[in-house]
Amino acid sequence: MTDRRESDPDETIASTTPTELKDRIDGGEGVFILDARSEGDFEEWHIDGENVEIVNRPYFQLLDGVPEELQAELPDDRRVTVLCVKGGSSELVAERLDEEGYDVDHLERGMKGWAGIYEYQELDVDVREPRSDSIAAQNAKGSGGRRATIAQYRRPSSGCLAYLVVSDGEAAVIDPLRAFTDEYVQDARALGADLIYALDTHIHADHISGIRDLADDTGATAALPDAAVQRGVDYEQPYETVAGGDTLSVGDIEIEVIPTPGHTTGMTAYKVGDVLFTGDGLFTESVARPDLEDPEAAGDAARTLYESLQERVLTLPEDTVVAPAHFGDSATPNDGGTYTAKLGDLVERMDALTMEEDEFVEFVVDDMPPRPANYEEIIATNLGRQDPDDEAAFELELGPNNCAASEGALTN
Repeated sequence: MTDRRESDPDETIASTTPTELKDRIDGGEGVFILDARSEGDFEEWHIDGENVEIVNRPYFQLLDGVPEELQAELPDDRRVTVLCVKGGSSELVAERLDEEGYDVDHLERGMKGWAGIYEYQELDVDVREPRSDSIAAQNAKGSGGRRATIAQYRRPSSGCLAYLVVSDGEAAVIDPLRAFTDEYVQDARALGADLIYALDTHIHADHISGIRDLADDTGATAALPDAAVQRGVDYEQPYETVAGGDTLSVGDIEIEVIPTPGHTTGMTAYKVGDVLFTGDGLFTESVARPDLEDPEAAGDAARTLYESLQERVLTLPEDTVVAPAHFGDSATPNDGGTYTAKLGDLVERMDALTMEEDEFVEFVVDDMPPRPANYEEIIATNLGRQDPDDEAAFELELGPNNCAASEGALTN
């Protein structure tokens, strides 16, 4: 095929880092990917995007060269990026493509490398409700209050979101991931703060929580909702529990504790000023699935979720900023890449939030997506019943979060 480059047998196969690949995708470049993992792994989880074309051919089918039917699907006029699980097989496949004259590179560290991407973005929000007993509150009378810094962390591979809240030299992290504990500490220090709280909104089913590691590493207080602890938490490390009506002081602001059961019995939201960290109770494109704690009780949990949304979330001002713990493939990011939404906008665009109770329950439990991969082991780890090492823990959480009640967006 005359428009392919000529292959040089002595040329080293080019590689691309996960960050470089994501920059190409985010920049709008047309990206073509050959995914050499098994069909099952591919169907469960793969790189997607409006400007991404992707073909799946398992590695073992390419050991003897590039089949003609695959050649017909590969582009002649742009780069092909090959990926696998860890990066070894993809390099061999890329060599085969190179021998056929394709412009090709392979993804360093494969999908494990992709899962290591973690992005930080400060939210454009103001917290104007300082503690009434603070010097800042006294000085802020007439000025609207002291602004805190709130940052959102995004893990594109799984859709996990975490948050850093910083005020007057102190910080709290909400829903931290064990794999990225060093980043929270470093970012808090860069903002001139010490980490004093590590909070989970509930017992997560899609990633390993980092609250215990942060407590060990920094002396921060690990805190869980009391109802979540009642599921049988068994930690060697000390921790505290929080319940509805409690407040946690961080610098000059307070974090309000608002129980919102439904996704799990212990699901809890945290509120800082006009920002509501909803955990997995409400997303920017969907509502929570109710079956991960007890699949047999999904209907009852959906009814509890309805009550939580109607009585404790939707009663808040419409300007409340919803900051969830996850986003799905169907979620639309803000201009800066963050995933937040005004509560009033969600009510207007998400019919599930204005349904009657019976309709809501039937709608939520009718067609839920597959449960997160390894969710039972992840829950057991987050309860403290098993203790995988860092490598095993990282591999447990590879894949999408699937914590929403729908794979598609419920917003119109």
